[in-house]
Amino acid sequence: MEIRVAEYKDYERIAQLHADSWKKYYRGILADEYLDNDVLDDRSVIWQTRLINPPFNQHVLLLEEGGLLIGFVCAFGNHSFDRGTFIDALHVDSNFRGRGAGKRLLAELTDWLQHYFNDSGLYLEVMSANTQAVDFYQSIGGKEELEQVWNAPCGSQVNEKVYSWASPSDLAVKTKQVEFSE
Repeated sequence: MEIRVAEYKDYERIAQLHADSWKKYYRGILADEYLDNDVLDDRSVIWQTRLINPPFNQHVLLLEEGGLLIGFVCAFGNHSFDRGTFIDALHVDSNFRGRGAGKRLLAELTDWLQHYFNDSGLYLEVMSANTQAVDFYQSIGGKEELEQVWNAPCGSQVNEKVYSWASPSDLAVKTKQVEFSE
């Protein structure tokens, strides 16, 4: 397994994994019409835009094996004055979930955060109905800050939870020393 920083040439693979993840895990949360017809195009535009000219505070990591994209994480350092760094996306191929890939990506991300944004907290937003993800973030020490409404790209309003960590080192403690099981 290899972790590397994403490049522009990776946007299609990232968009495909992102769309596949939403189709599988957000069914019943986001509109079926959107998931069936628009999510891949939507994610493709997002990732092409993010990777063509990334802002200085954006960091996207890929976890690969033999050219296969297993997962990715995207964060924006010091995105919010109040909360700090925003972990915008963490997705792992369904065939590799539950085997440490998400923790491994977050552990690598914390190295970057500790170097560049160590004095900042970090947070993420997760759909409240995505109980698998909610359980995962709680298991790695995420503190539930609040519940809010997200205006999803399909036009739906979706309840989401905001989880936070006081610092990158707080998240690192919960994600380091993870063995990836084959």
